[in-house]
Amino acid sequence: MSARTRELFALIPVALLVTAGFTAVLIANSDQLGNLSFLYGAYFLALCVATHIVIRIRLPDADPFLFPLVALLAAFGMVMLFRLDEGLARDQANWFVLGLLLFSATIIFLRDYEALERYRYLIALAGFILLILPRFLGHAVNDAYLAIDLGPITFQPTELAKICIVVFLASYLNERREVLVVGARNIAGVVLPPLKHLGPLLVVWGAAMLLLVFIRDLGSSVMFFGAFLALIYVATARISFVIIGLAMFVVGAYFFAHTAAHVQQRFDIWLDPFDDAGGSGYQLSQSLFAQADGGLFGRGLGDSLVQLPACHGDFPDRCAILPAPHTDFVYAVIVNELGLFGGAAVVLIYALIAERGFKTAVLAEDGFSKLLATGLTAIFALQAFVIIGGVTRVIPLTGVTLPFISYGGSSIVANFVLLALLLMVSDKARRRVRLQSETRV
Repeated sequence: MSARTRELFALIPVALLVTAGFTAVLIANSDQLGNLSFLYGAYFLALCVATHIVIRIRLPDADPFLFPLVALLAAFGMVMLFRLDEGLARDQANWFVLGLLLFSATIIFLRDYEALERYRYLIALAGFILLILPRFLGHAVNDAYLAIDLGPITFQPTELAKICIVVFLASYLNERREVLVVGARNIAGVVLPPLKHLGPLLVVWGAAMLLLVFIRDLGSSVMFFGAFLALIYVATARISFVIIGLAMFVVGAYFFAHTAAHVQQRFDIWLDPFDDAGGSGYQLSQSLFAQADGGLFGRGLGDSLVQLPACHGDFPDRCAILPAPHTDFVYAVIVNELGLFGGAAVVLIYALIAERGFKTAVLAEDGFSKLLATGLTAIFALQAFVIIGGVTRVIPLTGVTLPFISYGGSSIVANFVLLALLLMVSDKARRRVRLQSETRV
């Protein structure tokens, strides 16, 4: 069975799960089945099959599991949003269609992704502008500058900036990694890069601190710096570089946690959300209660209490049993309604996507392709870890979206472009392996 045929067959159970999910929500909400769930499932399958045809034509050797796994996450997201708010689900479906269109446009018109390497400084500049744009044109939401308003829609520039930063770092490290390795010195058993080439590490560290303080975005700070450490390790195979980078980040985060009020508040809430459970710790404490309430198997789709019925009074925001369930805390809703097993299944899907992405990096032959696949996979996996870790109190809570599940058009669009680039790298790498195998035979 060819890779594309496996991909096609993998999309069928995804469509069935979409149908089953919508059916369960409709039954819970209206006690009747209706035909809507079957129409939603058929519509979803038609969109995925159309995209599959584009992949089959342009990238016949690409990884057969990445797109079905992403489609499964998107299906999870649309079912959960439909359960919360039908209007949000319709908006998300429109963004899903736009994301598929841009995904197809990327693999059709970007014939050679390696051409991006020639424009790395322009791409880096675009990424930096996108990062700081919300601070000047946006407004603070929960003390973080994440989005700008473009008329009727809200756009998060950091979602596209992460791709630009990864492309730049992959290109830069591919060119300079020999210098970093050859010029390294062994001091007290620790391999240190040459002082004059510490610039990239310091610049990225500074950018991470800038995000932490200037934009007040802890999640993006962790994502970008974590992806950089993954790239520099793959480029140099020096664990000491990673240790130095982690030490720098911890020192910077510790300093700002004690000097910047908004960073300090995030850490205080993380350390003890129940100290002010009715105020600053309300969101996180409610999230923990919701997840515990789900147990192993959950309360069932549509059966969790997200909003108090007929709630009135002087504190309407307290009507929300679980604040922001469609964005920051959608994972808590999943665990509450599908239980620990449902939450673990979502984590497993992200882990499988990361595994396929890193396998693509291993198969890639040239340095830029290997680093690009590593960076794209790392920043995608870190984004999932940052938001799930925040909701489960593993790390301080941040405002990033859960890829393909949380409500947000810019996140879906950017992640589909990321997926397109990853599949392009995969197609080139797997084609080379296939031709070598055919030659040996």
